[in-house]
Amino acid sequence: MFDGLRQKLQKIQAGFEQSITSETAEPAATSPESEKDPNLLGRVRVLITDRELVISGKDIEEPLNELEMVLLENDVALPVAEEIIAHIRKDLTGKRRKVGEKVDTIVLTSLRDALLDVLGEGFDLVGYIRTHERPVKILFTGVNGTGKTTTVAKIGSFLKKNGFSVVIGAGDTFRAGAQEQIDVHAGRIGIKIIQHQQGADPSAVLFDAVEYARAHHIDVVLADTAGRFHNRVNLMNQLDKIRRIMKPDLIVYVDEAVAGNDAVIRAFEFEKAVGADAVVLTKADMDPKGGAAISIAHTIGKPLMFLGTGQGYDDIIPFTPGGMVDDLLAGAA
Repeated sequence: MFDGLRQKLQKIQAGFEQSITSETAEPAATSPESEKDPNLLGRVRVLITDRELVISGKDIEEPLNELEMVLLENDVALPVAEEIIAHIRKDLTGKRRKVGEKVDTIVLTSLRDALLDVLGEGFDLVGYIRTHERPVKILFTGVNGTGKTTTVAKIGSFLKKNGFSVVIGAGDTFRAGAQEQIDVHAGRIGIKIIQHQQGADPSAVLFDAVEYARAHHIDVVLADTAGRFHNRVNLMNQLDKIRRIMKPDLIVYVDEAVAGNDAVIRAFEFEKAVGADAVVLTKADMDPKGGAAISIAHTIGKPLMFLGTGQGYDDIIPFTPGGMVDDLLAGAA
């Protein structure tokens, strides 16, 4: 994932290394005293060799400008890119290093820390379910065509493999074929589905799913909903009604990693309108940029939960900030 950004970050790191030049110590001038006392010359050389150099703001300004441009070109939101740059500038300016100390280690550590700072902490869904009252009710929202229904099935399969019982509420009663799609997914992964006829009130469907889970001691309810845009007032009001009736423990926003800044903007608007507790980005395997994955958690203040990486039910990765940063900086050391 994010191969294009990874390669550019490696080039930027090389630019830092060239800019932060090592200061070469001039040979110590000998004096009659030092010629008489070779130990004195030895002590002077030790002081020069072991002294520390200070990285100046001038040393790193050019590669920082290049890094900011790379981040913006790879769909990192402007405020997030600016925060990454500010973090690295503050961290490196005035930093002391010994003569001969490797520059790449210093730069890599600073870049890693800056990325981890904006990525947040991630979201451990398994841990959440284990520590909360059952059934845990999870409502999925998002725009049309982003893979939300398939994501519901993937997470259902993931939870089942982690030992949880799951029921799916087919709350997308609007889209033609939606009932059949979720029914096929549920059948393939062996999960019970609660559904009504097309055109039914989705709030009623999801209410029934929750009641079924309570009656049958099911661990998790996964509530699918129709895709909608944040500026469609009627559909957003419907989603607000679903939220009031279902009373979800978690609202999960689903969008595509390849949507870049559009995904970030839409997530922000959805979070304002109906709330969001976590984010899933689909099609991460098709995204060479990674801007949405870097930006979204920081922009809306909510963690990334999963990355979708393909069409199979196992093609979903629990998101960990450290794992993403390791992937982005792989081979940079």
